[in-house]
Amino acid sequence: MLERYGHGGDLRTASEVFGRSAESFDDFSSNMNPLGPPPSIRNVLAGYLEHIHAYPDPASRALKKTLANRHGIPENAILVGNGAAEIIDLAVRAIRPGITALAMPCFDEYGDAVRKLGGEIYPIPLDAAKAFELGEAEIGAAIERSGADLYMLGSPNNPTGRLVDSGLIYRLLDSGAYVVLDEAFLSFVPDEGKVTLVQAAVQHERFIVIRSMTKFYSVPGIRLGYAVGKPSTISRLRKLQVPWSVNSLAQQIGEAALMDAEFEARSRQWLVTERKWLTDELRRMDMQVTPSEANYLLLRLPESSRLRLSASQLQLEMGRRGVLIRDASRFQGLDHRYIRVAIKLREQNERLLLALSECLGAAKDGSGDSA
Repeated sequence: MLERYGHGGDLRTASEVFGRSAESFDDFSSNMNPLGPPPSIRNVLAGYLEHIHAYPDPASRALKKTLANRHGIPENAILVGNGAAEIIDLAVRAIRPGITALAMPCFDEYGDAVRKLGGEIYPIPLDAAKAFELGEAEIGAAIERSGADLYMLGSPNNPTGRLVDSGLIYRLLDSGAYVVLDEAFLSFVPDEGKVTLVQAAVQHERFIVIRSMTKFYSVPGIRLGYAVGKPSTISRLRKLQVPWSVNSLAQQIGEAALMDAEFEARSRQWLVTERKWLTDELRRMDMQVTPSEANYLLLRLPESSRLRLSASQLQLEMGRRGVLIRDASRFQGLDHRYIRVAIKLREQNERLLLALSECLGAAKDGSGDSA
């Protein structure tokens, strides 16, 4: 099992399982921007030795100022954290919900954070026939039946890549519940400035928006994210955060990355083109591809009585060929035929398609493993 720790991108486990060096894999199980990190980060790394002797700023003030200017919000409405995972944990601890409603499938960390505090989960099942879109019917039913005091949603959702309509968020807030909206992948959306709800979060004490900087800027090794909310709400989260949660290198990298407008524009342009190309190619292989606004695609293996191959088996067959994919059947609400793949550069995407073609062809011919 490659998702030994519940996530993709575990190259050490992949190396142990397949007996290959970590560098030899094309990793489609991790959703990082293949154009990154931005060139500006190299300058930060080159000069960091001059700063490593000092404690980091415990309030990440320079980075918060940069973020505040970008979003047009007060600095005290922002909390910088050690990746989105820390912010999720802090938000749940601050709210302490009895019942949390989750639109499933979704990021496992949501439910894990709730269960650590003994909270209950109310699942809102997303329908594959509706391309996993969260709609008015699902939200209305949840408000009526769940008794949830917290709704935690991803926009774009992981693993589906679907955005959440802002009208649904406001309806949930009007119901009296808290809403935590995870916008970790929203930076990949071309008009994200118009779609993000960070400014709305500043105005509402029961609304928190979470952003990640590691995916878009391709720096997952440093762990960097932030929360936006009403200053009084952010203050509650800050009191629960351990001191020096965000190291000084992460703070400097965040500042530098946010200044690189050319990198941002190039990344969004790349994704629009490459996502359409890869989607079209996968559909030619009879894959069911969920429409996505993010830098990853949720796929269901072709419907064929001759193809007796599960997601976990395909993951192993692909790994033997040096290509890592996510076994999406591990997300609650998805069956054994779902996988998730990141979108990468054309040459890498072509290798993904070749490996998929080989594995699926072998399964149809009867030479691969059967379920």
